[in-house]
Formats: sequence, C-alpha cells, structure tokens
Amino acid sequence: MFEEYAEILIGFIKAFAVGGLICAIAQVVINFTDLTAGKILVIFMLAGVVLQGLGVYQYLVDFAGAGATVPICGFGYLLANGGIRGAENGLFGALTGALSSASAGISAAVIFAFLAALVFKAKSKKN
Repeated sequence: MFEEYAEILIGFIKAFAVGGLICAIAQVVINFTDLTAGKILVIFMLAGVVLQGLGVYQYLVDFAGAGATVPICGFGYLLANGGIRGAENGLFGALTGALSSASAGISAAVIFAFLAALVFKAKSKKN
C-alpha cells in the first residue's frame, strides 16, 4: 500500500518539476526580452510542435505526464501528435487529426470564454 502512495507522490513531483521548469523558462523569457505575451505563447506552442515532430516531447510526456501536457507547449505536442497519427490517412488526415486530437481543449476554451463573457462586463483598457 505504501508503494502505491509513493508512486503517486513521485508522479506528482515529476509533474511539478517539469511543469515548473517550463514555467520558469517562460518567466525568464518574459523578464529578459521585450516579447509580448502572445508571441511567447506562440513560441512555446511551436516548440511543442517541433519537439514532438522530432520525437523528443513524447519522452517528456512519458516522464512527467500532466507536467508536460498542461502548459501551452503541451497543446503544440497534442496538435503535432494528432497530425502525425492522422497523416497515415493522407494530407487531409493530417489536418483533421490535429484538430480532432485537440477538439476537447478547444471546445472547453470556447465554452468557458462564452460563459465568462455572460457573467462579466467587458471594459476598455485605460492607459
């Protein structure tokens, strides 16, 4: 019984360490560059796509689980992974495979953004 709890704890530690390292890298980029948040998000997502395309990111996912899939680079990994699997069915399969693998996350983002828009009142940003 203790071994099961120890295994769960080690999984949490791995996820926290890898996710924290990814966030720490992002924070360093924010602090030492003039890149906007949108550009940083795109860079990290594309990094996930490229690393999965090279076959590297899967090792990180196998090691850290949610620590590697929850950050935005995990979304890039998800798109690339779906595209690679869908490419077995041709070019159209590569496009639809990427979208179908990420459909739950995209749908959740759209639904929760809509609900937030219903609850909160938008205001213009004051300079």
